[in-house]
Amino acid sequence: METRDGHRSGGPRWRGKSKDATVREASASEERIAQGGEIGLGRTAEHPSPSDVSCGLRKAQSQRARTGTQTGEELKDPGSRSATPSPMAGAIAGAVAATLLLLLLALASAGAAAAEGRRLHTLFSVECGDYFDWQAVGLLHSLRKAGQPGGVTRLLSCAADQLSSYRGLRIGHTLQVPSYSRHPRTGDWYPAINKPAGVVHWLEHSPEADNVDWVVILDADQIVRGPIIPWELGAEKGKPVAAYYGYLKGCDNILAQLHTAHPEFCDKVGGILVMHIDDLRALAPLWLSKTEEVRQDKSHWSTNITGDIYGMGWISEMYGYSFGAAEVGLRHKINDDIMIYPGYTPRIGIEPLILHYGLPFKVGNWSFSKLEHHEDGIVYDCNRLFPPPPFPREVEAMEPDQNVKRGLYLSIECMNTLNEGLLLHHTSVGCPKPQWSKYLSFLKSKRFSELTKPKYWSSPKVENKVTVQHVASPKSRHPKIHTLFSTECSSYFDWQTVGLMHSFRLSGQPGNITRLLSCTDEEVKNYKGHDLAPTHYVPSMNRNPLTGDWYPAINKPAAVLHWINHVQTDAEFIVILDADMIMRGPITPWEYGAKRGHPVSTPYEYLIGCDNILAKIHTRNPSACDKVGGVIIMHIDDLRRFAMLWLHKSEEVRADKEHYATNITGDVYASGWISEMYGYSFAAAELNLRHIIKSDILIYPGYVPLPGAKYKVFHYGLRFGVGDWSFDKADWRNTDMVNKCWAKFPEPPDPSSITKDDKNARERDLLSIECGRALNKALYLHHKRRNCPRLSTTTGNISKKIEEVSTTNKLERVTQRSSTTTIGRNSETMDVTAQQAVERATDTGSRAHRSRRLARSSKMWIIAIWAISVLVFLLVISMFFSDCRRSVSRSRASRSQKAHI
Repeated sequence: METRDGHRSGGPRWRGKSKDATVREASASEERIAQGGEIGLGRTAEHPSPSDVSCGLRKAQSQRARTGTQTGEELKDPGSRSATPSPMAGAIAGAVAATLLLLLLALASAGAAAAEGRRLHTLFSVECGDYFDWQAVGLLHSLRKAGQPGGVTRLLSCAADQLSSYRGLRIGHTLQVPSYSRHPRTGDWYPAINKPAGVVHWLEHSPEADNVDWVVILDADQIVRGPIIPWELGAEKGKPVAAYYGYLKGCDNILAQLHTAHPEFCDKVGGILVMHIDDLRALAPLWLSKTEEVRQDKSHWSTNITGDIYGMGWISEMYGYSFGAAEVGLRHKINDDIMIYPGYTPRIGIEPLILHYGLPFKVGNWSFSKLEHHEDGIVYDCNRLFPPPPFPREVEAMEPDQNVKRGLYLSIECMNTLNEGLLLHHTSVGCPKPQWSKYLSFLKSKRFSELTKPKYWSSPKVENKVTVQHVASPKSRHPKIHTLFSTECSSYFDWQTVGLMHSFRLSGQPGNITRLLSCTDEEVKNYKGHDLAPTHYVPSMNRNPLTGDWYPAINKPAAVLHWINHVQTDAEFIVILDADMIMRGPITPWEYGAKRGHPVSTPYEYLIGCDNILAKIHTRNPSACDKVGGVIIMHIDDLRRFAMLWLHKSEEVRADKEHYATNITGDVYASGWISEMYGYSFAAAELNLRHIIKSDILIYPGYVPLPGAKYKVFHYGLRFGVGDWSFDKADWRNTDMVNKCWAKFPEPPDPSSITKDDKNARERDLLSIECGRALNKALYLHHKRRNCPRLSTTTGNISKKIEEVSTTNKLERVTQRSSTTTIGRNSETMDVTAQQAVERATDTGSRAHRSRRLARSSKMWIIAIWAISVLVFLLVISMFFSDCRRSVSRSRASRSQKAHI
């Protein structure tokens, strides 16, 4: 006997159900397909890809149509299809077969990857909260879209009391790790430490870590544009790949010296980390412990030490990574192109693989900052997206520069990919279909799909380097050059820096320039001149840490050595100058014949110690001692061998007080002040570096020039003058010429006033005037860049400021009789200038007062006209409504009369 459900007859189990019930089952099936994609595709349930969703919907609709047709046919003839397998059963069988096939292929692929040592896994760290949930949705979606191989694990740091109310446990493949936001031992609140703590937990407790060869570690606030393949990026065992974080200047100062035994290995890296699993196992515990160590070192949290703009130790985890890597000897291959912050412009020809939206960015009038969405539950609000950025065609019209335009495209790509991820997530959790909009249509368009298709890394080979310094010079047959000069944290060196930097920009010198700034930690805290030049910070050696000797000149070799050990440049030749110089033209190795083993320098004939007992005591090769200094052009390979010896020989000569005498050293003060110069010459002799000595590179202002010489450098280390005017840098040792608006040195005479018949004397004076005017021009442009108020608007203080500068100079130069007349005349000139400024300001003030009266009068007229217009408008409206009421009254009266009639 056949029952209603058809079990005994083996027929399909549609009996006993209405057509509506069957359709409801098909709808449920459609929903399941929409949520999970096709069976066996390997997608997570929460995050189907766009193609999975559309394909699933099409199959569900097709299935619904078939179900409806079958139901109608079978109701007509219940037994006619009992022996035929249902289409649903066929679909399930096909899906199972496809799944098995894909599984076999995956196993084969995994086996091949294991055999080659190329099993890859990606990690990122988050906390329990809406803020990290929408970032995780965006990152996971971008990883799938980019085709990132291997597994992805979200390391979820949650306290026990957070888990009960947390809504995002199903976002991606997740490993719950203990929360370190509140440190279990110190009680310190520092959520960033969850990143190394989570990695340590994963290594110790996840089976995944035992089946992986390479690990990629990302941040949650990133969008990935293409697969991140370690071996394609050049990663090797012992040499991870990472992005460049140049602001981690603690690698160059006392912070690294305190927290790692190998500060010379400290790399300024972060953002993306790609390394071998063995390296990660060695590094991770130290990453965590060094983070704790730096976090507790509150005495070194200041911005000038860490680079942290908040000065609150927030980037301790980044330093924990760099110091931990230095401890285990990992030397990074630093890639400055793989990652970019939206809002920045990429280098020409570079397609970055990662968009890191850690900073606010904007395109036109649209902007986005992740911090504005800290409590945003957008992941759980169906079909709500972030405000859409401009469309590509709008960006096309915004910017004519093609490379800047590329940067804008990257910004909108970041936000569009994030919104696409949110849209698909909402679909996956059963949100209703969103209403059509132009923006949604764009996200589903072929145009957007083309714009965001995976990018593949094709950059030139990444080199193993500590700091990348890009020399922006065109390709040529000449070697690359980098220029260095040494200074200290003081106003005295600041105005010299302003002068040298101004002349460097005008000279046409190839390559970049770096100021080596030697400062104590206390000096750096109060220093105001950080932006005067590209700067490499070095520990101060003014007071020798071993001997206690006060000798600031030793900072020069110490700073060069520090730079050599911490910065690797692609420059082949290094030009070393002093701060008290003005450049007049380029100083190049090819012009003067510098080569490996043969540096170029200028003659310092007073270094008589090269010819006497001093050289015999301090070098084994006194015959190779060259009397040189001032300007040095040296091959980078020679400098690497030479720098340490330069420092040691300077210390050695400085300690030899028995031979300070002028007749031995040539030092007029007989105080050992030129020990650093002898340290240079003796170290070069030790290495048998034979100098090419050129007399036409440098001149001291006040000296008679050689006939026909085209000097490239003024060295104003000595007093010089023209007539009654003179200049000595020592007179301005304690005067702040850089931070006082419009401060300048006394103007030298006008060149047209030089009428001497002696040609040599005339040339000498013209060069002296040129040097003095160059310094004042540099100061003027510096004050202008600082947006100092115009002189005519500062008359209330200008006389006082000029008087202060003048008085300071008088006090400093009171013992110099030859300068008394100059000071008096200069003061008179300044007083006249101040009086003229006061008169201009008074006149300007009167004109401004009249202008304000006129403006006030105009405003009163505008208000009066506006008020009259409003009154007239109200009057017209009132008359209109009055006429309407009278018309209504008349019509009523007329109707009443008609009714009576």
